[in-house]
Amino acid sequence: MGLRLGMITIDTTDANSLARWWADQFDGEIVADNDGWYVMVRIGDGSPILSFQKVTDPTPGKNRMHLDLTAPDIDAEVARLVEAGASVVGTHTMDEGFTWTVLADPDGNQFCVAPEH
Repeated sequence: MGLRLGMITIDTTDANSLARWWADQFDGEIVADNDGWYVMVRIGDGSPILSFQKVTDPTPGKNRMHLDLTAPDIDAEVARLVEAGASVVGTHTMDEGFTWTVLADPDGNQFCVAPEH
């Protein structure tokens, strides 16, 4: 199969601002600006590009797709993300003891942080 994930695009009313926020979280870099209507962020070798598309009316309600991120110390990473402007939506634990935290970026897009496998 030749299909590969190349980019994840997020709709926003302020593509520059949200792209800078996510670039900071991944220690990434903005690689294309396109006058603020379509901003692309490289987050590391082998990772897909994150892109932010300016729209006048983002989809209301909970996003249907989200990022699942991992970290060796999720408590420290969640604290860092909150300090940077994210908000905690909730923390969940499965019966097997697997715990993850749902957060929202400054635009309200939800994403999860879980332990590395």
